[in-house]
Amino acid sequence: MTTGAPTPTYPARPRRSRLRTFLPLGIAAWLVLEIWLLTVVADAASGLLVFVLLLAGLVLGSVVIKRAGRRAFQALNEALQRGGAPASGGGNGLMMLGGLLIMLPGLISDAVGLLLLIPPVQKALSGYAERTFDRKLREATPGSFGDAFQQARMHHPDGKVVQGEVIRDEPGDAPEGPRPPLTR
Repeated sequence: MTTGAPTPTYPARPRRSRLRTFLPLGIAAWLVLEIWLLTVVADAASGLLVFVLLLAGLVLGSVVIKRAGRRAFQALNEALQRGGAPASGGGNGLMMLGGLLIMLPGLISDAVGLLLLIPPVQKALSGYAERTFDRKLREATPGSFGDAFQQARMHHPDGKVVQGEVIRDEPGDAPEGPRPPLTR
């Protein structure tokens, strides 16, 4: 039986991104694969060997993270003494990620972590990440999360901080005319 009342229309939900859809599935598949591989190695060799491998991964990963952190701190300290910014790159972040992956229990994560400790792999991945980050910043629309990275803070001589936005004039842009004065 119908009452004749109109059915409510709900706004359409925004579509989920592929990352939000497949990331949980990927993590679950990775965990199942790690556990399966550990059981295969334990059946082939022994449970004691698997325990020793996991313990060695924990120790090696902590040593790698400590060493990368020490390098990053030294680079920052040297840059501050010079009065400049720290040199980009160096691979300290990828070394820390590699150490973290080695510390995680599992043989696949250990292999990926060891791969991240190889300098040519670090160089290639850091170049790829930098290009991707730059491209995403250029594609950022106003008001999006990526646009927040393009905002700047202006410091006045009296110590006040004024929130602002960096605007780059492209060579083909038409001149805008005089701008109104900034008010306080």
